[in-house]
Amino acid sequence: MLTFLKNLADNTKAGSLADRLRKKRFALFLEVLAGMPKPIRIIDVGGTELFWERMGFIGVEGVHITLLNLVETEVRHQGFISVQGDGTDLSRYNDKEFDMAFSNSVIEHVGSLDDQRKMASEIRRVARRYFVQTPNRYFPLEPHFLFPFFQFLPDWLQVRLLMNFSLGWYRKTPDKEKAHRICRSIRLLSRAELCMLFPRAEIHKESFFGCTKSFIVLGE
Repeated sequence: MLTFLKNLADNTKAGSLADRLRKKRFALFLEVLAGMPKPIRIIDVGGTELFWERMGFIGVEGVHITLLNLVETEVRHQGFISVQGDGTDLSRYNDKEFDMAFSNSVIEHVGSLDDQRKMASEIRRVARRYFVQTPNRYFPLEPHFLFPFFQFLPDWLQVRLLMNFSLGWYRKTPDKEKAHRICRSIRLLSRAELCMLFPRAEIHKESFFGCTKSFIVLGE
C-alpha cells in the first residue's frame, strides 16, 4: 500500500502516476503556448530547470524562461535564467512584463491564505496569461504526508503524528517546533478559494478514480 501511495504522489520517478499526470498537464500548457506569438517570456514561480528537462522543453527557439525561487541556482541550458525571489512579491517586475506565468504545485507552500492571495495577485499582474497547478484540498489523500484526510486533522494531532511517524515525504520529526513548522508549511486550496484568488480564470480538474486530485488554473 505504501508503495502504491508513493507512486501516486511521486514527483520524481519517471513513469509514475504523478509523472504521467504531469505530462498530461504539460500537454495542455503546450496547447496554450502554441497559440502565442514568439518570442515568449515565461516566469516559472518556484520551478526548476530539471522540470523543463523532464518535459522535453529544452532549446525551444524563441522561448525564454525565468526560474524564480527563494534560492538562485545554476542553469545549464540556453534560454533559462535563475533568480532569487519570493513568489508573493514580484515587485522587481513591471506589469505584464511576461507573456506567461507558470507555477506547478507551489502556491500551497507559500504560507497563509493572505500569502497565497499575494502570490496570485502578483502572477496575474506580471504576466499576460498564467498557468497554475495545485492539489485539491478535498482529495482524500493528502499528497505530501500521504495520510488520508491529514489536512482536516487538528494541528496538535498533525504534529503528534509527525513526531512519532514518518509520513509521506517527511521523516519522523521528534522536535515539536520543527514538526509544527512542517505541518504549517502546506495549505491546500479548494476550488472556491482558487476562484476567489483567480477571478474569471478557467479551472480545469485533474481526476483520479472519479475524485478531483488537483486543479489547473488558466487565465489572462
